[in-house]
Amino acid sequence: MYRNILIATDGSSLAARAVEHGTNLAKALGATVLLLTVTERFHLFAIESDQLEETPSSFREHMQRQADHTLEEAAEIARNLGVEARTLHMEDDAPYRAIIRTAEDNVCDVIVMASHGRGGVSALLLGSETMKVLHHSNIPVLVVR
Repeated sequence: MYRNILIATDGSSLAARAVEHGTNLAKALGATVLLLTVTERFHLFAIESDQLEETPSSFREHMQRQADHTLEEAAEIARNLGVEARTLHMEDDAPYRAIIRTAEDNVCDVIVMASHGRGGVSALLLGSETMKVLHHSNIPVLVVR
């Protein structure tokens, strides 16, 4: 059924449950796993507090460290379940687009993601990335609550 599974994670505890669920599914089906995290680009005018005191290079370094940490935790979950997983960090102002594009480019059969993630002010203004993926994706989406 599913041979290539994309699992999107933002490093939150709920996303970790989605990673565990998705890797268990992959193990049961003998599928491959691609773990993806998407970080936003630096914006000169931003409402996110983590961008207010940063320069573009320090913000990029901070986000890279955060992405590396997020992907390492997700890869560890997969390793503990005996599932080999590739990892990928993307930078995009619209994470849902990066998730869908990555799933399409990697010929994924299903996208696994948490029902909601970190959120913050941008999530309140823009809505849930999961809802956007559900709305725009032609690939099936498995939402983990």
